[in-house]
Amino acid sequence: MPNEIIINASGEETRAALLESGQLAELYIERKKDTSFVGNVYRGRVVKILPGMQSAFVDVGLEKAAFLHVADVYSSLDYSVFGEDIEETIPHHLPIEDLLQEGEEVMVQVSKDPIGTKGARVTSYVTFPGRYLVLMPGVEHIGISRRISDEDERARLKDLVSSLKPENIGLIIRTASEGCTEEEIKKDIDFLMLVWENIQSKKDKVNAPNLLYSDIDLALRIVRDLLGHDVDRLIIDSENEYQKLVEFVNTYFPKLISKLELYEGDEPIFDAYGIEIEISKTLGKRVWLKSGGYIVIDQTEALTSIDVNTGKYVGKASLEDTLLKTNLEAVREIAYQIRLRNLGGIIIIDFIDMEKEENRDKLFTSFQEAMNKDRVKSTVLQVSEFGLIQMTRKRVRESLGRTLCETCTYCDGRGFIKSPTTLCYEIFRELRRIGSKGRNGKIMINAHPVITDLLYEEEREGLEEIEKKYGFKTIVKADKNLYQEYYEVIKL
Repeated sequence: MPNEIIINASGEETRAALLESGQLAELYIERKKDTSFVGNVYRGRVVKILPGMQSAFVDVGLEKAAFLHVADVYSSLDYSVFGEDIEETIPHHLPIEDLLQEGEEVMVQVSKDPIGTKGARVTSYVTFPGRYLVLMPGVEHIGISRRISDEDERARLKDLVSSLKPENIGLIIRTASEGCTEEEIKKDIDFLMLVWENIQSKKDKVNAPNLLYSDIDLALRIVRDLLGHDVDRLIIDSENEYQKLVEFVNTYFPKLISKLELYEGDEPIFDAYGIEIEISKTLGKRVWLKSGGYIVIDQTEALTSIDVNTGKYVGKASLEDTLLKTNLEAVREIAYQIRLRNLGGIIIIDFIDMEKEENRDKLFTSFQEAMNKDRVKSTVLQVSEFGLIQMTRKRVRESLGRTLCETCTYCDGRGFIKSPTTLCYEIFRELRRIGSKGRNGKIMINAHPVITDLLYEEEREGLEEIEKKYGFKTIVKADKNLYQEYYEVIKL
């Protein structure tokens, strides 16, 4: 089956799905009221320097001050945000208090969106992605994506870019540039230089905090970053957005125009391609494997844990073979879920422990191969003696789950609530506290029907014992509008 990009563009949000052989592989969501700041360039003001953390807070005009680490003042450049397997480092050894002063105005670019309670992370080293190149002002350097494997093509592109590179500008050659002509490369450089010159011009006319540049919207970014030779077509359901894409592609990437298609079906486009059902599945904790095993995905603030279980699968050979087969099947699903759910930060995967060293090596190799499709930078450690794989994956934006959901107000994010029996015994303890302070006439208990039913039935004897001991009468009232964990014990 072909690889396709499906875009649903409505007034309030744009959703873009990458389908690989008909399967949902990546999902991007941009809401008008909650637009990403990644890539935006600001003239900011340093409001606080923290020598103990070697960091600074910079006011860029957002709700919370942005975080600037000393390593990002002369930045360790990470291009995985653009889907490139490249990393270049510009080292320095000066403390942050020697590099910045409070009140100083600096130009910074957002590298990570605000996540949870944290403000945006910024770097003072700005970069601009085009379709074929990434431009780095102030750096005399040419790099190339490791995903371009042909040595002759690598040499051709480096020579071509070297001949066109402006002075005091660095360029990274992106994967999409493979097979490009000189004209296409030059057009990309001209476009990126125009962006940089406009920023320079605006910077001298405004005071901090102020926005100098914002990245293009999601639909255009998808064309720029994903619509390549390995994608057969892009289908979008909005005529207005389709015309914008046609104009954009005709201007910058005319060879891609035949891949654009306007969806004119009556059925909603994400329903027609089965994407809505797949999105709903990504919000579940448990994912079943074809063999009958399953994985459980738990996201916390600090890390994501993924647990592998044999479930209904009992195998046909030895126990070790059963465990290996389940683990190898889980490897493919876990790599797929990490990419689809956009899980980032620290990820701990608890595979089923196997005795043989060769099987653990096979598991590690299989997981590395499965993660190769992911354009986001990750680091994977060897399988531990406990059967764990520890990894980190660059987190630029919120995960899919946290984009689509919010913390449950019922359980306050715990993922579970107190049992009815636990709540009954809490009520008993509260009654004893009241009784120990002196005899009372009547006490009202307001609770959820699940709790009151238990008080009337299984726990009735315990309630009567407390009434007899402390000499009061209880009135139990059911209120279906109360949360199950909420109850009231009121002296009348």
